[in-house]
Amino acid sequence: MILRLSKKLLFAIEAVADIAYNASDAPVPSAEIGERQGIPRRFLEPVLQQLVRDGILKSERGPRGGYRLARERRRVSVGDIVRSVRKLETAEDPIADPAGSELGRVVVRPLWLELEETAMRRLDEVTLEELCLKAYKAGVPGEYGAKVDFTI
Repeated sequence: MILRLSKKLLFAIEAVADIAYNASDAPVPSAEIGERQGIPRRFLEPVLQQLVRDGILKSERGPRGGYRLARERRRVSVGDIVRSVRKLETAEDPIADPAGSELGRVVVRPLWLELEETAMRRLDEVTLEELCLKAYKAGVPGEYGAKVDFTI
């Protein structure tokens, strides 16, 4: 796995956060997601389909179709999205390349793997619910505020 933020990955996180933040009883159409987030359709559709295959999203076809979360917001982490979208990445992982110096294999690559593990642990801790709450508190317009339940 390569620790790098690609456009595809950034768009995927933004799209899933958009679905979580703007979900209602009806699914969220991809055209609305693309418009709100400024994501070109050529990036959006393949990413959304991969997220469906990995059980992060559900899709509904038809004129009122779109996407919704397959699980509750609090049960989907940013790490889940990262792992799903990385399956679409075509770049080779340089860490897996057997070529290179002994210094690279013994020191640099293990350091990079350690950083990746640390980053993924942190991304696994961040849920869509947390992202939605941050957006709500920041005043981002959307449907989330109508569904927040602050009762204990």
